[in-house]
Amino acid sequence: MLLNLFKQTLELPTKSHIVTQPYVDFLARQFELSHSGFHGLEHWFRTLINGRLIARETGADQDVIEHFALIHDVMRNNEDEDIQHGNRAAEFIDVFAKDWIHLSNDQIEQLKEAVRYHSMGRLTRDITIQSCWDADRLDLGRVGIRPNSTYLGTKIARDSEFLEAAYQRSKQRFVDYSFRR
Repeated sequence: MLLNLFKQTLELPTKSHIVTQPYVDFLARQFELSHSGFHGLEHWFRTLINGRLIARETGADQDVIEHFALIHDVMRNNEDEDIQHGNRAAEFIDVFAKDWIHLSNDQIEQLKEAVRYHSMGRLTRDITIQSCWDADRLDLGRVGIRPNSTYLGTKIARDSEFLEAAYQRSKQRFVDYSFRR
């Protein structure tokens, strides 16, 4: 039964007023790495799913979370260690915010902080920022790492059943890349 889980593909997240095809296309064009790599589109969408699920429980700002999911790794220049990618992505927000991001100034500041520090292993009392970070950290299974609850700040993300479901999801894909005959 468990093996069947890995053969299934994930369903793409539903669109919202934020997650639109033109916005995803715009961000995908900015991304210099492979879209099927560890930090590509599938990771963005699993982070989006995680973030939406967490927001339902925490009351975090879903608009900020949805932007975060799509932006947080868009400025990576390699799949390995790139400690400045969060800073570059936060600065990039200022470049395109007027065209694509329709949030209040406070929400934009939350988004920029979440993006800037998402890979630093921090915890925060800001439930929206923490929900963003947890959504990303819950997708570590894609690189063979089981998320450590020590680095998860929301109660729902630390829940053993929720964490296990996210871990299993992190190893699934949206596209079946196997060649069938």
